[in-house]
Amino acid sequence: QVQLVESGGGLVQAGGSLRLSCAASGITSTINVMGWYRQAPGKPRELVASISSSSGHTNYADSVKGRFTVARDNVKNIVHMEMNSLKPEDTAVYYCYFQTFPARIYWGPGTQVTVSS
Repeated sequence: QVQLVESGGGLVQAGGSLRLSCAASGITSTINVMGWYRQAPGKPRELVASISSSSGHTNYADSVKGRFTVARDNVKNIVHMEMNSLKPEDTAVYYCYFQTFPARIYWGPGTQVTVSS
């Protein structure tokens, strides 16, 4: 049974930092990519950051480049995201994901990040 457990969300003032973590268990297929999406009220879910399990290659949304850093621990199946210089527009529910081969995506339950101005 696959389980993704997220931690690290919360309330922070603009300019502050948060670190999100997501630990996956029960995945038996090869993990290709892991990362984070977010969804703000009334908006579609958007990709924030992703990282290749094998190469470590990262990909970021333009809105977070230079502020967010995604990293992975392949041994423990954990993906982290360090979020710095947070802005009110970063307020959203953040969802981690693990994409495997054969293609399947597992989602975390979501963690709320609120940035006050």
